[in-house]
Amino acid sequence: MNKKKILVLGSNGKTGRRVVERLQNNSDVEIRLGSRNEKIPFDWEKPETWNAILQNIDLVYITFQPDLAIPSAVEAIENFTKLATKNGVQKIVLLSGRGEKEAQICEEIVKTNAHNWTIVRASWFNQNFSESFFLEPILAGFTALPRAEALEPFTDADDIADVVTTVLLNESHNGKTYELTGPRLLTFKQAVNEIAEASDRNITFQSLSLEEYTQMLREYQVPEDHIWLVNYLFEQVLDGRNSHITQDIENVLGRKAKDFSLYAKETAKTGIWNLKV
Repeated sequence: MNKKKILVLGSNGKTGRRVVERLQNNSDVEIRLGSRNEKIPFDWEKPETWNAILQNIDLVYITFQPDLAIPSAVEAIENFTKLATKNGVQKIVLLSGRGEKEAQICEEIVKTNAHNWTIVRASWFNQNFSESFFLEPILAGFTALPRAEALEPFTDADDIADVVTTVLLNESHNGKTYELTGPRLLTFKQAVNEIAEASDRNITFQSLSLEEYTQMLREYQVPEDHIWLVNYLFEQVLDGRNSHITQDIENVLGRKAKDFSLYAKETAKTGIWNLKV
């Protein structure tokens, strides 16, 4: 039997890295890593890198950086998916944004151009607090965020990776869209409090207006494109549209989604939240 050749884009990212780890345990697949620093490099901003990495690939997992909401995403996804199908790719799995209208445009492009497809939607990851932009405030012991009252079913990246790996390898998930959530709704303040308890630290939480938050980011000299994306996510996605949970993780995996409290306890044991800043 020929091995399935799987291209994982964003192979160093939060979900891509985890999908690669899971696929490495499967002797029936051959993995190609999609990132700028690989032997065959891939860069969303350099379409000239796309053709080489798609050679002899059967399946593709797409994560788009920094987010499908940015204006250039639609053209990039359209051109890439057309090229992938032209090169013989038989299935595309897209990581999409839950509640993002712009991301849903990209979903439709994938559905139109791919031979087979599965859409996996997710929003705020648990790992945003340990592997991304919320880590530094956590370490500083002071987290100030807008939309403090918004309820979000934070989703664990390990759950997302388990779902992606399953749908890549199982054709019964072709043509389906899954909306992934954690099992419980929390505010950002509640999430920070759970991290404080798990890591045995005092972490202050302050609620800000979106304008105050934007100004704070500029004072810290955060790049404007990052500020735009964060504003989009807080203003558009945290308006209540995602304040409900689904059973899709359980439906795909046959087990319940990981609760934020378990994530906090497991992550606290690594010591990541007790590093000196």
